[in-house]
Amino acid sequence: MSDITRLNKGPRMSQAVIYNGIVHLSGQVDTNGKTAADQTRAILANIETLLEEAGSNKSRILQATIWLNDVADFDEMNSVWDAWVDPENPPARACGECKLALDSLKVEILITAATA
Repeated sequence: MSDITRLNKGPRMSQAVIYNGIVHLSGQVDTNGKTAADQTRAILANIETLLEEAGSNKSRILQATIWLNDVADFDEMNSVWDAWVDPENPPARACGECKLALDSLKVEILITAATA
């Protein structure tokens, strides 16, 4: 039986949970950026840090789910995503529009990746 490892635990959630060679990141947001591009850059930097802490990296991402507060930000978010994602190992991805937890949030990204 595999152990479950929880990273950056808080009272409500863990930022990452590793089980059976798979790391599941919680939804990552940025509260400082004013634009979708700024928030996406900060979120992806945080994702890289969490993946590294979990023993993984962006080339091992299996799936990404991206939520946009306004689908009008799709191209702006994608301009940052496309420059960041590993072109040799792009993940399965879904993107949709939904009301996010705070009005100031423009982007939320959830990641599932294999550990190294």
